Amino acid sequence: MKIIEWARKVQAIAQNGLFFSKDTYDIERYEQLQQLTASVLSAKLTIPEDETRELWCHEKGYATPKVDVRGAVFVEGKILLVRERADGKWTMPGGWADINDTPSEAVVREIYEESGFTTKAIKLAALYDRNRHPHPPMIYHVYKLFFICDLVSGSAKHSHETDGVQFFSPEGLPELSTSRVTETQILRLFEHNQNREWPTEFD
Repeated sequence: MKIIEWARKVQAIAQNGLFFSKDTYDIERYEQLQQLTASVLSAKLTIPEDETRELWCHEKGYATPKVDVRGAVFVEGKILLVRERADGKWTMPGGWADINDTPSEAVVREIYEESGFTTKAIKLAALYDRNRHPHPPMIYHVYKLFFICDLVSGSAKHSHETDGVQFFSPEGLPELSTSRVTETQILRLFEHNQNREWPTEFD
């Protein structure tokens, strides 16, 4: 959906302009640009304009991609997946990185919160630009960090975000939450787990 890519770029220009500009005239124009972006998205995607304005209303400062971390935990040739309450589909445990977390701390925390397992991040297998992979369109520009993690301890537990925790073979993957992870990405992580000396993939 090219309209989302264009809107994301125009919004970033406006947000960066508001961050750097001191001139009242320029500030008003950048705010108008944000409003125009919301109006165009509303018209093209048939979403109420107050909802499109809300998408970026809390974004301040210099515009940068968001960071999503995902942990690949393997036991006996199977990968750990969790079922999201939001859509009833499965994904690798993970989510947005929090402020003051290192990437490895963020993924270990997410795995524990969503599955009940304590792990150790061993390898950054891939750093992907979400836009270059077949995920459903998303308003934000996102970098996805995929870690190979070793299981340390714990037992399967549900969370307020997940209601299923299970290990799956590559041949028996369940219906995936493709906004979070794709089958191709999971299968590639199986390969990285078998070849931990491989370098990190990117883009």
